[in-house]
Amino acid sequence: MIRSMTAFATQQGNSASDAGETTWVWDVRSVNGRGLDVKIRLPEGTPGLEAAVRSATAEHVTRGNVTIGLRLQRAQAEGALQIDPARMDLILEALDTVQDRAFDKGVTLGQPTAADVLAQRGVLVNGQAADSADLLEPLSADLHVALGALKDMREAEGAALLAVLTEQVDQIEELTTQSVSAAKDRTEAVKTQLADALARVMDSATGADPDRVAQELALLAVKSDITEEIDRLGAHIKAARDLLAQGSPVGRKLDFLTQEFNREANTLCSKAQDVALTQIGLALKAVIDQMREQVQNVE
Repeated sequence: MIRSMTAFATQQGNSASDAGETTWVWDVRSVNGRGLDVKIRLPEGTPGLEAAVRSATAEHVTRGNVTIGLRLQRAQAEGALQIDPARMDLILEALDTVQDRAFDKGVTLGQPTAADVLAQRGVLVNGQAADSADLLEPLSADLHVALGALKDMREAEGAALLAVLTEQVDQIEELTTQSVSAAKDRTEAVKTQLADALARVMDSATGADPDRVAQELALLAVKSDITEEIDRLGAHIKAARDLLAQGSPVGRKLDFLTQEFNREANTLCSKAQDVALTQIGLALKAVIDQMREQVQNVE
């Protein structure tokens, strides 16, 4: 199955304890990328969770730029708030230092109130705070749900992508078939052009070696032959169909294959020497370019 690299998913969860209820929301997004690049945004107080996030992501995704965020909210139980004496002592010592320094400078400061002290970070804490270790398992479980939903969306997007790529390969195959027919129609014209060229050279070049001139013209005919390009295009078409049937991760291989398609189309155009064949080559290049744009999003 072909998978796209563009998708998003969210998953909500909660856990209740004596300290109150903790709720969370996982937000997972992915876009195309050369490899697997995971960016993680986690709240404070979740030790060990980042390693679990990276491990879980690698189980579901092999390629793409993935951004994972967690919003965590703890609702404290009634009467669970307590004062952290050590933290309050640090705050009071700092305030005392500020007052002494201000007095030395001749500045009079207002006395801080108890509310000012309690408002300082870390002074007032939840005495029955939920153990972060207890949250690791339910958080990880919901992350796997979110990543599974992300993978499902990548597969759904990939199904649409597969239909587009299959149609483009069909177009390339049809244009390649047309180039074979155009090349056959061109053969007689090329023979006539070379014969006329040989006659002109022999008429205007005194003492020219007919065999040597014929060899040079034959070499030009060989250089304008597109049999190898058509054969290689056929091989690339088969390889593309095999990769699409194989399924992701094949994005990098398909990207390389589109470069090879383009190389053959360029050579075909340069050797065309025929309006119809040139038009087919340009049409090939247009379809290949469109295909390469789509391939950039294949995992």
